[in-house]
Amino acid sequence: MDKGTFPKTLRYGSLPDQEGELYLPSTPRPPVVCLLHGGFWRASYGRDQMDAIAADLAGRGFAVWNLGYRRVGVPDGGWPGTFDDVLAGIDRLTGFAADGIDLDLDRVVVSGHSAGGHLALWAAARERGEKSGERTGRCRISAVVGQAPVADLQRAFELRAGGSAVSELLGGTPTQRAERYRWASPRARLPLNVPQLLIHGTSDDVVPIEISRGYIQAARAAGDRAELVELPGAGHMEFLDPASPAHAVLCHWLTRIPRP
Repeated sequence: MDKGTFPKTLRYGSLPDQEGELYLPSTPRPPVVCLLHGGFWRASYGRDQMDAIAADLAGRGFAVWNLGYRRVGVPDGGWPGTFDDVLAGIDRLTGFAADGIDLDLDRVVVSGHSAGGHLALWAAARERGEKSGERTGRCRISAVVGQAPVADLQRAFELRAGGSAVSELLGGTPTQRAERYRWASPRARLPLNVPQLLIHGTSDDVVPIEISRGYIQAARAAGDRAELVELPGAGHMEFLDPASPAHAVLCHWLTRIPRP
């Protein structure tokens, strides 16, 4: 395992939540994994959930950007601040490279758990239809991973996943905020045009696996390269344990991401 360096807390904006930890392995020009934590987009949950995963991935030779963002319960959290922060935080990787930090920005994977999985898939949607000339200052996402992701906001609202979490995020119901749901839901943004891995436990009683099954079917129908790994008997929180089978699936898939 690569011992690398201790993580550094770095900022991508002036607000308290606009920061993250960057983990750097000792290997030159490492591929990058950007982590997005879960917690139904609520301020009571933070990026420290991903600390153990971040350290493990860095030990495997990845640069890891454990990204924080504004959440429901802080000023301008939820719509639209949460979404703005995620894109700005991912794009900060281009600034790190410009500042001389050795990163392979041709291999950037965004991986998120639960609500973070939603945000990861959503962020990857901007790759659809962009031309190379439109990417000035932007970090191109090579692939995306959703771990028990809230991949369909309409269906998550109907199932009351997280109680009222989805309506809190978007400021209303699908009837009241139809345009926001179309804009913010990964399933409504398909195709993403990047490789996608979804991992979901069959016994998840927080975010039901039917959301991932429906999303994958729609992604494939839209022409995306999308894979769903179902974990028999697994629940919702195993993804935060580096010793879990869920994390092993993630690590194996990351080694298969080719250069574009």
